[in-house]
Amino acid sequence: MGPLEGVRIIDLTTVLMGPYATQMLGDYGADVIKIETLDGDVTRQIGPTRHPGMGPVFLNTNRSKRSICLDLKKDAGREALLRLVASADVLVYNVRPQAMERLRLGYDVVAGTNPRLIYAGVFGFGQDGPYAAKPAYDDLIQGATALPALMAQTGDGIPRYVPNALVDRIVGLTAVGAICAALVHRDRTGRGQRVDIPMFETMAGFVMGDHMGGLTYQPPLDRGGYARHLSRDRRPYKTSDGYICVIVYNDKQWENFFKATGRDDLRQNPKFSTFAGRAVNIDTVYAELARIFEARSTAEWTELLTKADVPVMPMHDLESLLQDPHLVATNFFPVVDHPSEGAIHSMKASARFSETPAEAVRLAPKLGEQSEEILREAGFSTDEIAAMARDGVTKIAGRG
Repeated sequence: MGPLEGVRIIDLTTVLMGPYATQMLGDYGADVIKIETLDGDVTRQIGPTRHPGMGPVFLNTNRSKRSICLDLKKDAGREALLRLVASADVLVYNVRPQAMERLRLGYDVVAGTNPRLIYAGVFGFGQDGPYAAKPAYDDLIQGATALPALMAQTGDGIPRYVPNALVDRIVGLTAVGAICAALVHRDRTGRGQRVDIPMFETMAGFVMGDHMGGLTYQPPLDRGGYARHLSRDRRPYKTSDGYICVIVYNDKQWENFFKATGRDDLRQNPKFSTFAGRAVNIDTVYAELARIFEARSTAEWTELLTKADVPVMPMHDLESLLQDPHLVATNFFPVVDHPSEGAIHSMKASARFSETPAEAVRLAPKLGEQSEEILREAGFSTDEIAAMARDGVTKIAGRG
């Protein structure tokens, strides 16, 4: 019984940003009904698979959901969706609002069916600016919010995207918060509302929260940028036999570091002895740390710094992360038995609730696995469902 038990969500999202948000809402207890085309979410095809349509990106972004196929371009499919909306709390979509209007599923239409509905759109740009109708993808928004430029500044001068769907996941998380806030308002007032969560504006605030710097002021005090984040030696440190992740940040940690390493000379150096001194000379500080860490092995540094209470973590790769002792102890990556895929790694919800535990209520569904079940809940008869399947309005798993 998660904290969102009893909340029903109509999930019109695909790929990653929207599905990541709705998966989290499902893990929190909501009944998430994933509406798919008859071909299914494209992420079903990404990555190595045991069976067609059940790729790892889909499996890890669509648990805690039920799948129904509907062709929304057909009148019968649209009408079926509106019947589902009538008893729902939230509708989430991540196409451009203009596409929802073409489907005759804009806010005014949907709210007419259910005025208590939260109508949440996760898309590229705010609708009051010149980019309103532009398409958007993770890479584009990374570039437009300066992340590749920052990567170039800290590396070899070549702009690069972060090797992660960073924008999709950050905006998805933002959507979860916005949807929950709108549900609180709805429960207080009885009124639903439209909620827009634009990628560009969300990420502009996310990046510039760190890097606005002197551009905060008028006139500017500098060209922006957080010096510590932009230092070229802010990276995992090379040891004598590998790499290690260390941050010596506050004065107490530095004092412990000086004692553990016997570096009284650094304690007396004004570039190292105070927070202000380190901030101004951060490149010098990080470069010196890089030289220091090359002198011992990763295991030696881990033991030494742990005893000194200096923050230290291993630098994992994708495989070793699965074996991290903390994550093993907390069973964060449980091996579960998927009905069609067999043994797979899943991931736990990271939030912990003392009264309403959050956990996956079901594993990622096959395409149309619950089509018949959901349509019956909406009041469709056996004959009506059969006609919809025959006419290509829906698809039912296991029936061709």
